[in-house]
Amino acid sequence: MPVIHPSDAVVYEIHGSTFTSYAAPRSGSAELCAWRVDVPAGVTGVAHRVTREEILHITAGSATVTLDDEKQDVTVGDVIIVPAGSLFGIDTGAEALSAWVNTSVGLRAALADGSWLTPPWTV
Repeated sequence: MPVIHPSDAVVYEIHGSTFTSYAAPRSGSAELCAWRVDVPAGVTGVAHRVTREEILHITAGSATVTLDDEKQDVTVGDVIIVPAGSLFGIDTGAEALSAWVNTSVGLRAALADGSWLTPPWTV
C-alpha cells in the first residue's frame, strides 16, 4: 500500500511560493497529483493558464483569487475549482495562504510571457 509520509514529500520553491508534493507519478500515483501550496503574505501570484482542471481546498489563511476576469476572496474551508483552460492566479494580502491541491497527471501551465511550465510536483 503506497503511503507517503511527510518526510517523503518533495519540496519545491517557485515564484515566491512553496509546493510540497505528496502524490505524483514519481511517488507511485498513475493518474492524480496532490500537493500543499504555501503562499506567503504579500505575494502577487503569477497568472497562469492550466491545461487540466485543478481543485484547491484552502486550509489556512486567505487570499484573492482571479479566475479569468473574476476576482473573489477566499478563506479557510473554501474550495476553488479551476477549469482547464482558465487563467488563474492567487494574491495574498496581510495573511499567508495554504491549500491542498489536486489535479490530474499531465498538467501544464502557460505563463503570460508565452512560456510553458510543467510543474515538477506533477511528474
